[in-house]
Parts: sequence; structure tokens; C-alpha cells
Amino acid sequence: MTPADWFIAVMWLALTAYVLLGGADFGGGFWDLLAGGTERGSEQRALINHSIGPVWEANHVWLIFVIVLCWTGFPGVFASVASTMYIPLTLVALGIIARGAAFAFRKASTESGHRRMYGAAFASSSVVTPFFLGTVAGGIASGRTPLGIAEGGLITSWVNPTSALGGVLAVAVAAYLAAVFLCADARREGKAELAEVFRRKALGTAVVTGVVALAGIGVLHADAPRLYAGLVGRGIGVIAVSALGGVVSLLLLLTRRYLLSRIAAAVAVAALLWGWAVAQYPLVLLPDTTIAEAAAQPAVLRVSLWVILVGALVLLPSLWWMFSLFQRGSSEERTRTGSE
Repeated sequence: MTPADWFIAVMWLALTAYVLLGGADFGGGFWDLLAGGTERGSEQRALINHSIGPVWEANHVWLIFVIVLCWTGFPGVFASVASTMYIPLTLVALGIIARGAAFAFRKASTESGHRRMYGAAFASSSVVTPFFLGTVAGGIASGRTPLGIAEGGLITSWVNPTSALGGVLAVAVAAYLAAVFLCADARREGKAELAEVFRRKALGTAVVTGVVALAGIGVLHADAPRLYAGLVGRGIGVIAVSALGGVVSLLLLLTRRYLLSRIAAAVAVAALLWGWAVAQYPLVLLPDTTIAEAAAQPAVLRVSLWVILVGALVLLPSLWWMFSLFQRGSSEERTRTGSE
């Protein structure tokens, strides 16, 4: 593998981390939106707050990391995507800002009216943000973001069937990940009834996500034939892993084996993302921009890779320790610790 190949592999690993962790985070906001009224949904919202509160901000580190890697290693690609997709990317940025601010203000507010207002902003932006991220992915995957400053259509690049599929699938996947993760969190908190609530949500979302994915086959065949050919060609093995992971996750949910279901769901989503990468390789932008052509100078890539390695030796153990600490103790203990 060339330095450019290693670089984009690292970038894709970081994107996978964001899709899994940030996706579950966004999905928590989705279920916050559908939890019900103030009283009826209070227990669900409390679990969601406890689950994402200490770690949700760390999830966006992966998105920032991906952006910096793209800017450093593939500056032409960064410029092309940022200029062509500036409308949905601006909406994504606004959604992330509104979501974070609303989440913090809701916890600090004492008046019920303010809490409802901030809660609505948090929940709605949790749906809007992954949707527009999905539209960007769909526009890139369908070849509507060619190399060059604003060479793609400023509207048609993200308002098209593949982008719509990407947006809906992003929201559905986020909701499924969150529901599966929250099942295990509820059981760890000793709330069996709440675990059953999220189990039913996860099962229903699994069906919806499967229907969207199956319908997407026809959409890609008609609207993104090159991507479709790659997925059913060289990418078919990875896509099969994704489908198998989804089925296994569903079966584990049915038998209430929540921790293993988490792992299977993560495999299913990660394999779907890597299936796209394999299907498009060695192109980084359709129709004909290869990874080698778009990459920065090899010296830049090598130095950046060494810097990434050193940073990973510090960051990854810290993140692992943070998640491990959060998995211990009761929600009451974490709440008391956070307020001190």
C-alpha cells in the first residue's frame, strides 16, 4: 500500500468511529424526540441523558479529525466537497451547534417551558444533522461532486434520489444503533421495563432500516449505476457481512442478548460504510479522480501518518478509559459525581 492508501484508510477508520459513536449519539436525540410528553417520556429521556451526557461531545472529535485529514492529505477533494456541498454542510454545522447548546441549556434550565424548548431543539437537530450528512455522502457516492471548486451543482449535488436515500438511511441507522445501545444501558441500570421499551424500538427500527436498504438497491441501480456496479461487484462480500451482521443483531435482540447485539449492529453498520469504500476504490471522487492523483505529496503524508500514530497512542487509551469508567457504577453515582 502507498502512503496515500494508508492515509485514506486511517481517514475511513475515523469516519467509521464517527458513524458508530456519533451515530448512536444522534439516535439518542431521535428517541428523545419520540419519547412522549414531559411525564410519560421522563424516564426514557433520563436514560438518554445519562448515556450520552459524559461522552457525546467526544464523538465530534472524530468528525473534526476526518475533516483535518481530508484537508491535509487530499486538499483538492476537501476543496471540491466543501465548495459544492457548502449548503448541506452549513446546515450540518448549525445542527451540531444547536444540538450541543440545547443539550447543555436543557440540563441547566429550571423552568419547564425552557426545558421543553431546549429539548425540542436538541431532538430536532439530532434528526436534521445526520440527514444532511447522509445527503452529502449520497452526493459524493453518486458522482455529483467532481474535482474542482464548485464544479458540481450547488443544489442537485445533494437534492437527488441517492442523497435522499443517504439521508433517510443515516437517520434510520442512527436510531437503530441508539436503541440497541440503550437496551444494554437500561439493563445495566437495573431497569428491565425500560430495556423492553428500547428493545421494541430497536426491533421496529431494524425492520424500517431493512426496508429502506432494500428499496435503496433500486434507487442506486437507477440513479448511481457506477456505485451500484461496485457494490454488487467487488464490494459484494463486505455488503454480505453487513447484511449478516444486521440479521445476527436482530436475532440477538429477540433473545435479549444486548451486549452481543451491540457488537453485531456495529459490525453491520461499519461493513456498510466499508462496502462503499471497496466499491469505489481506487477512486476518491467520481467519475475518474483516483486516490493517488488527489493525494498530497508523499512526504506530507508520511509525516502526517507518524503524527497520527503518536497522537493515537495518547488519545485512544484515554477514550477507552473514559468509556470504561462510564460503564461502571449506577446513574445516581454518575449524576452525583457530575454535579460536584
